[in-house]
Amino acid sequence: MSDTIMEIVDLGDGQIVLQRSGEDAEPLVTIRFSDEANVYLMDHGLEVAKAMIQAGIQTAAALADASEEESEPALDAPRILH
Repeated sequence: MSDTIMEIVDLGDGQIVLQRSGEDAEPLVTIRFSDEANVYLMDHGLEVAKAMIQAGIQTAAALADASEEESEPALDAPRILH
């Protein structure tokens, strides 16, 4: 998935999706704001959705990095046997 180009698309029906570029695959992420949220956002829903997707990707990457660090034993750490 890291070599695939992704695109954020406003489908025009109130949904904003993250999908693989040039494919008819199912969206990876779908965002739909309520009518109340749309009133609050005015015409900035797409920008907010982009920020939400970017924050999600950054968080997922940070969690993956933290998980890798936890699974790798530290070379300098003393080994404790029980």
